[in-house]
Amino acid sequence: MPLNDDQNSDSDSSRLSESTASSSDSEYSRQSFNSDSSSKPSSPASASPPKIITFDELMAAARNLTDLTLAHEIAVNANFCIKQEDFPQNSFAGTVKQIVHKAFWDHLESELNEDPPEYEHAIKLFEEIKEILLSFLTPGANRIQNQICEVLDTDLIRQQAEHNAVDIHGLANYIINTMGKLCAPIRDNDIKQLKATDNIVELLRQIFRVLDLMKVDMANYTIQNLRPYLQRNLVDYERTKFQEILEETPSALDLTTEWIKESIEDELSSVSDESSSSPGADSSSKPIISPTLVLNNGYLKLLQWDYHKTIPEYYCFNSRL
Repeated sequence: MPLNDDQNSDSDSSRLSESTASSSDSEYSRQSFNSDSSSKPSSPASASPPKIITFDELMAAARNLTDLTLAHEIAVNANFCIKQEDFPQNSFAGTVKQIVHKAFWDHLESELNEDPPEYEHAIKLFEEIKEILLSFLTPGANRIQNQICEVLDTDLIRQQAEHNAVDIHGLANYIINTMGKLCAPIRDNDIKQLKATDNIVELLRQIFRVLDLMKVDMANYTIQNLRPYLQRNLVDYERTKFQEILEETPSALDLTTEWIKESIEDELSSVSDESSSSPGADSSSKPIISPTLVLNNGYLKLLQWDYHKTIPEYYCFNSRL
């Protein structure tokens, strides 16, 4: 992906992490660890009252889980990438989106066709486009950053609008040329189509469409650069993030703890039975069991699990990974 020489992928990685985390909060808050004590079976081994966590604590744990899952997927799946998905055209949500968007662009067109034209909504669009273009830059790209801020200065554009002196086509052409400098080669045809569009409202709408595609391209470019680093540091990263989850939600592994305890008890019982049946065995010695046997027995118990009961959080977590 061609970027300016003075750009790098560091800040791109942080932007991907922030945007991906914010878009996934609601999903993982529904699916994350069972911290509500009402959903857990009562444990005779614990007489302490259940810990009640706040909504902010729950969301913090969900964000950590989101970061951890995303990092794991990027590191282990070489084909992982971000794809732009939209509602099916004939779906209810797709129909509503189409109607709302059409109403917005029709309203913008009616404003620009007034005499004199009303530019307020168009200026807001230029301001949003400016922020998107700036988001593609890294802190080192000072020259193009200053140029974007100078050309798309909304205060200046408003002053020009008051005197009906806004060169809206000139602003659109500058935006298209800047997009051409920042986009991936795969978007060259989209840029050519933008340059061939005369209707300003349709042009603005297509500009936003291509900008959305460029966001996906930037995310995937960042993933490619981030993957080798994550592969080298994945174990330490996952250990640290998992510890953060436990600190923010101490009850996050209650069911997993009970699952492991049951497996240990089964193994201890099995070893005791073997010792008692063996002649000459020292009954006073404590049985020693292997952690591997405990884990293997735990997984065997999952194969016979009564799924009317809540399964251990550890298993839910790893099924997402």
